[in-house]
Amino acid sequence: METKVWKVDPQFPDPKVIAKAAEVIRRGGLIAFPTETVYGLGANALDENAVLKIFAAKERPPWDPLIVHIFDLTMLEHLVDEPPENFHKLAELFMPGPLTVVMWKKAKVPDAVTAGLPTVAVRMPNHPVALVLIEASGVPIAAPSANKFGRPSPTTAEHVLHDLAGRIDGILDAGPTQVGVESTVLDLTKIPPVILRPGGVGKEALEKVLGEVLVATKILEVETGLPSPGMMPRHYAPSVPVILTDGNPSELAAAIEVLKSQGYDPNQIGVLMPSGWLAGIEGVVTFDWGSWGNWDELAQKLFVGIRWLEMQKISAIVAPLPPPIGLGLAIRDRLTKAATPKDEFSSESKKSNCKCQGKTL
Repeated sequence: METKVWKVDPQFPDPKVIAKAAEVIRRGGLIAFPTETVYGLGANALDENAVLKIFAAKERPPWDPLIVHIFDLTMLEHLVDEPPENFHKLAELFMPGPLTVVMWKKAKVPDAVTAGLPTVAVRMPNHPVALVLIEASGVPIAAPSANKFGRPSPTTAEHVLHDLAGRIDGILDAGPTQVGVESTVLDLTKIPPVILRPGGVGKEALEKVLGEVLVATKILEVETGLPSPGMMPRHYAPSVPVILTDGNPSELAAAIEVLKSQGYDPNQIGVLMPSGWLAGIEGVVTFDWGSWGNWDELAQKLFVGIRWLEMQKISAIVAPLPPPIGLGLAIRDRLTKAATPKDEFSSESKKSNCKCQGKTL
């Protein structure tokens, strides 16, 4: 299959190009498109055969559900019976935006979308290209991240091509995404509500609207279907080990010295290096991650940095962990899962009750 790439203006995409991509969606094909978080791989959410193509292209296990993207709230009538009252409060503030809400689904939503569960995850992306594509398609679009399963998420069309060229019909290339980590997934079927995956909307912002909000820390039985994507202990992982440190320069430097003492060539050590932390650290391959404390910047560059370091043919990646506040919580989540060793989790395993813990020096 040839994967077509259409370059589009991120603010004013060509209607003719959008119409071509929408036609692919309507006829059951796959289109990768930008959202404000990462690039998604989209198919008609109400066409089970189309949805199954997503799983085949990504090599994604069927127990990992998909998020359904909508153009406006009227599209909910295809997906949920009665949104809870607190949903409307959230929608006023965070839709469109990087918030996904889990609610009870309608029977017409294919089981392939929801991993066989009675709930569906819905969000309205805050990106002009995504919104006009959904509107032109006329159907809700199921879309996980547009990468091979378990890999670092794609924030550029080039990342999508690296993983999925020849596996999907087309890509709408609107340049890099803005948020850089996936949406927050919030389960409104629970009381109090539960964050299943930290993301672009912080826990603190949600609590201002809802009161108490919990954060899920354990994985349920895989054979029952995960309640949200991104909940496996190992995920977002490059092809080399990820080593995590406490969030300060001395701990980062100490971790690098430990790797050197274990026989790692400094030229084979990659580092997500906060700006200004390089003093006293020599010989390693560094990616300028951004200003420590500016979690928006670090989130935007997280997967870009991991993928860039991976391309430098290094043997390990070292990264400091931000505190669990705001977007720092989402960055910690992604790094911790990227750092989980392969032997601690297999996508073929039947069950897992593991906490999401990364390897820390």
